[in-house]
Amino acid sequence: MATSRTSYLTFPPLSIDGDWNGRPFRIRVFPGGITLSLDMDARVRVYTYDALGRPWTFLLNGVTYRRGLNGTMLVKWREPGGPRRRKRLPPEKAWEIEAQARDAVAEWVHALKRGKAHTAQPLPARVWTLLERALAFDQARSRADAEAFARIYRPIGILPPDRYLDVVVQITEGCSFNTCTFCTFYRGQAFRIRRPEEIREHVRAIRAYLGEALLMRKGIFLGAANALTAPMPRLFPLMQAVREGFPETRFADMFAFLDGFSGRRKTPEDYARLRALGLRRVYIGLESGDPALLEFLRKPGRPEDAIAAVQAMKAAGVNVGVIILLGAGGDRYAQGHVEATIRVLRAMGLGPGDLLYFSELVVTPDMPYAREAVREGLRPLTSEEQRAQMEAIVRGLAYRPRQGPKISKYDIREFIY
Repeated sequence: MATSRTSYLTFPPLSIDGDWNGRPFRIRVFPGGITLSLDMDARVRVYTYDALGRPWTFLLNGVTYRRGLNGTMLVKWREPGGPRRRKRLPPEKAWEIEAQARDAVAEWVHALKRGKAHTAQPLPARVWTLLERALAFDQARSRADAEAFARIYRPIGILPPDRYLDVVVQITEGCSFNTCTFCTFYRGQAFRIRRPEEIREHVRAIRAYLGEALLMRKGIFLGAANALTAPMPRLFPLMQAVREGFPETRFADMFAFLDGFSGRRKTPEDYARLRALGLRRVYIGLESGDPALLEFLRKPGRPEDAIAAVQAMKAAGVNVGVIILLGAGGDRYAQGHVEATIRVLRAMGLGPGDLLYFSELVVTPDMPYAREAVREGLRPLTSEEQRAQMEAIVRGLAYRPRQGPKISKYDIREFIY
């Protein structure tokens, strides 16, 4: 469904309360979507759809269901007194959840039309339009939508947590080195830098696919794994094509991943040129400041490369997000990991506007890391030991209040686009 760039910008947000057989409900229309909250008590049910009717998030009896544009669904819940759990549902199971939600919303809409449910004020036509679109999004529509997404995008491996609502524009494909033993996001994908004309068509397809739902998103994330590794003569025209395709203020800021080894190849002047196009933050997977551990992880480059890259970015006014891998190397590398990482992070000079993420190592049987850790006899760190590792690094950095970066956890299992 193609949508013009301005036709959907005139609908203001609104909130309307109502009653259904003595049970309260609330309708909230926001830029790019609609939310219906039923039975607003301990067993609240919340259904959120984007402006084209795609299921976005459901909250049903304490369980959160988040549909990805590829048709899969992330389910999250917390057992009483226990940790948070999560699992991913394939499209077939996701369709069942979508159908259950659609039936519940349809029952409420039917009651509203028959006067069995009442609102504090008449519903604007916009609300009826969004509800009709949500009810029309059946299994066939959901399948077709996921297929349309797959025609536009290569698989989207991961985004930083603060960028989950960005529009992803894949100016490159795959990862430029793809050797890290702990990462399987880009296995089997050849690295390729796309051409400006490809990006223009890519952007047109994204805009047509998301339509009014673009208003749920902000910022542009340049994919894929290591997009800014492209040399400047090729990178600059690609970012210009993205800027031309998304001229709106809400998409003025761009973000991307970059490894430290490639990052140091660009000068402060290069980063200043990219900042003029909208580059605001670059995310670097440092993983560790320990060169021995990086070698074990088959991570290209040295800690000094990442330091030089960060300093060049910050000299140009570009903020950074640095990612540290907790538990990497198990017990054998634990102490060196902490001490060396503190030393490298101090040398980077992170400050306000920067981010420091701590991501727990998630090992799956298909990872080279799993086989090599067993071969080397490494004992994996427990969750408590990984948490202690994070605390030791933060304590060693000793940032003063409001003078250091924002520090947060980064759970890669929570991501779905």
